[in-house]
Amino acid sequence: MADFTELLKRNRNYRYTWIGQVVSEAGDHFNNVAVLSLAVAETHNGAVVAALMLSRAIPAVLAGPLAGIVLDRFDRQRIMIASDLIRGVIALGFMLAVGYHGMWLLYLLSALLMIASPFFTSGRSAILPAIATDEELHTANSLTQTTSWTTLAVGAFLGGAAVAQFGYQLAFIFNSISFFISAYCIASLRSVHGHFRADTCSLNETKVARPWHEYREGLAYMVKSPLILGIGLIAVGWASGGGAAQVLFTLFSEMVFNKGARGLGELWGVAGIGLLSGGLIGNRIGKTIKFETYKRTVFFCYLLHGGAYIVFSQMRNWRLALLFMGISRASVAISSVLNWSQLLRHVEDRFRGRVFATIETMNWSTMMLSMLAAGAASEHFSIRLIGAASGALSSSTAIFWGWANWTGKLPEPATLADERAVEIHGDPLG
Repeated sequence: MADFTELLKRNRNYRYTWIGQVVSEAGDHFNNVAVLSLAVAETHNGAVVAALMLSRAIPAVLAGPLAGIVLDRFDRQRIMIASDLIRGVIALGFMLAVGYHGMWLLYLLSALLMIASPFFTSGRSAILPAIATDEELHTANSLTQTTSWTTLAVGAFLGGAAVAQFGYQLAFIFNSISFFISAYCIASLRSVHGHFRADTCSLNETKVARPWHEYREGLAYMVKSPLILGIGLIAVGWASGGGAAQVLFTLFSEMVFNKGARGLGELWGVAGIGLLSGGLIGNRIGKTIKFETYKRTVFFCYLLHGGAYIVFSQMRNWRLALLFMGISRASVAISSVLNWSQLLRHVEDRFRGRVFATIETMNWSTMMLSMLAAGAASEHFSIRLIGAASGALSSSTAIFWGWANWTGKLPEPATLADERAVEIHGDPLG
């Protein structure tokens, strides 16, 4: 924790980025709890949860490649601000869905919200190495991810309680305001360059845009780096079960344990606490862990993650179910912190937008199929059985990673020390 506090004190750029993240992500979870609870309350149908998840996943998949190209071609700060402002307006639209018994409005607004999201989320990853020094980078990555999981816990707890006590409108209003606060924070970032474009970028506004060619260039770069490709592929393996898990959260709370919106908030909240704990562990061990130990740690974390989720899915006691959910999320958090730090250290600046957007797109694509399968299966199989299958699929990624490691297919890439030497780190204004 001392590392996090010190980073926030000394790095003004990161501090503003972090404040915007806290507010906007808390608002996101208010929105998630409100939308999913509203949908189930209106329809009493588990399949509608999968449909809503798909309405968010499909636009994210389609927008991801374009987001990567735009982030590598233009000023990443301006793109992120535009994303926040657009999402702030869209978030207000959810107010119209309250009391309206047609589901199409929830689908439409969810889709619009997610079209704009990859431009911000991939942008935040892409600029992180430009606002943190080499020594700060792992801590900055750990704090960014840990903050996401903390806001998941707090936002879900408060969102569930607020919806149960005050209704859906408050959640939607807070979500909208949070995006505008985030836009202000990102606008406050400063660079001695006067911009946040990739310094060694091969793309610029003066060249004729060739989106497909530029995106394929990013894919070719990933394929040439086994570690970067491997991290992307294990994310796909996790998402094969992780997408179903997103649907199952609501179904377990609403239909298995009959806990309603408050229970959904508790479930997401405990998941967030588990992720926070894992993030803190990942930050601590990531500073000293050797590359070979890192790869073995990732393998065992994915096995534990899926196994704990299987146990969660079979629990009859609510508190024990929450306990194993926390264990599952802590395990995946450790691997996530370690993997993302490796990406930030090794991905070249000129490809960061496309690499992070591609991995996000791969994630969403797989999650979309997993959500669809879970929603369809919920009409024919028990939710507990689907949960066990979800956990098994999430652990399957360990098999691929372990095979690649033990056959020598995941060598450590060369560092980016030469590139980092010419980047501007932190904030010149102090």
